[in-house]
Amino acid sequence: MSFQFQPTTDSFSLINAQQLARSAQLVYSSGEEVEREVVRDWGFRDFEFFDVRGTQGMIASNRDVVLVSFRGTEHDAFSDWMTDLNVELVPGPMKGYVHGGFYEALSHVWMRIDKTVKKFDRRQNKSLWVTGHSLGASLATLSVARWLERGREVAGLYTFGQPRTGDNDFARNFNFEFKTNAFRFVNNKDLVTRIPPRAFGYSHLGTFKYFTESGVLEDSIGWWNQFLDSWSFNVEDYFLSFDVGLEDHSMDMYQQLVTNVAKKARTPLALHQNLDAFIYRSIQRIQNTVSVRRRTA
Repeated sequence: MSFQFQPTTDSFSLINAQQLARSAQLVYSSGEEVEREVVRDWGFRDFEFFDVRGTQGMIASNRDVVLVSFRGTEHDAFSDWMTDLNVELVPGPMKGYVHGGFYEALSHVWMRIDKTVKKFDRRQNKSLWVTGHSLGASLATLSVARWLERGREVAGLYTFGQPRTGDNDFARNFNFEFKTNAFRFVNNKDLVTRIPPRAFGYSHLGTFKYFTESGVLEDSIGWWNQFLDSWSFNVEDYFLSFDVGLEDHSMDMYQQLVTNVAKKARTPLALHQNLDAFIYRSIQRIQNTVSVRRRTA
């Protein structure tokens, strides 16, 4: 699979969403496997895989792009991150408060990530793109917030299955500066995206992108509200049982949904292009026929 990307776009891109979803899925593989695909198949020149105290991911760059992708948690670790004991809000970037456990996880690797990004882009003339799934989505968001505070330009943030990461102040300040470049994907009944609860002071951020049960990508919050109204499980009991909704949280599922939507979006364009080409050839044939007849006459 080659690396197809629009590095300079300043709006939502399904091409970029598909590639970033693949990146967020890929980092669940071993470092060797990730490096092999990114360097050999995608053609990236610079690569580094990091794994520090359970916080994992990759940083890679080519001529135009620096890509940072954070790995999420395994299914059996969800409860450790999301129970009441781990949802304390602590002072964070953007003059807000953020999830203490997430912020601590980022602190283990932040200096290394920031240093590597600077090394891969010494002139800061490449576009920086950040992605992640689950816990990795929150780490990606916190990283972007820290870069923005430092004046480092970030081109885009695409997250998948992201839990709430910070309080209302954090979300408001982040959105004021970066909402049009941050896209948060939620798949149908992915319960991880509902926690930590709003009652604990948490709020979501970014531009909302929702996959319906039938796989349609919607921008309207109405679809999400329909799910919230129908959901009445206890969050902690859910994570203790692990028997509801995990399929909707799978990064494999997100990657497949984004791919399906991207393929459908390309189909009408291809049809229009083929139709335009057919019309053009038909007109050319008619003009040639008329020209021949005129010369004959």
